Amino acid sequence: MKDIFRAADKALVLSLLGMIFVAVAVATIELAVILVQELLKPPVMLLELEEMLEVFGFFLMVLIGIELMETIKAYVLEERVHAEVVFLAAMVAISRKIIILDYEKMTPGHLLGVAAILIALGAAYFLVRAALAFCTVRKSEAGSSGIKMPSGGSADHSSP
Repeated sequence: MKDIFRAADKALVLSLLGMIFVAVAVATIELAVILVQELLKPPVMLLELEEMLEVFGFFLMVLIGIELMETIKAYVLEERVHAEVVFLAAMVAISRKIIILDYEKMTPGHLLGVAAILIALGAAYFLVRAALAFCTVRKSEAGSSGIKMPSGGSADHSSP
């Protein structure tokens, strides 16, 4: 029964990976078309601020799709979600929002909310990366000293 659920889970995740791949590929082609169209409009090879913001927003949307694809690939290969990749995708998404915001229509409360989200995501990303670095150092220290690491990842310092 457990194998059936695992196979169904894998099939669903692989279908998600396929769909997001198609979406990112189509979005990349659409980005190229938009960029060429905007550059060929008179005045040729010049973009106005609104056009640049549209292109940058679309570019960041493609990057978000790529980050989501990486998250799904990591889940397929390792059967676990990498928190740092999820936080990175969220930071790209909020950065996109910051770039395309119409600041004249935003209230100070909205701007403070966006800033708080960005700070929280940055802090969470930093803490996850620091924890991963700490675990890596602990594992390498344990490996070089001959201490066996239990599956939990911390060094077992009890005497044999």
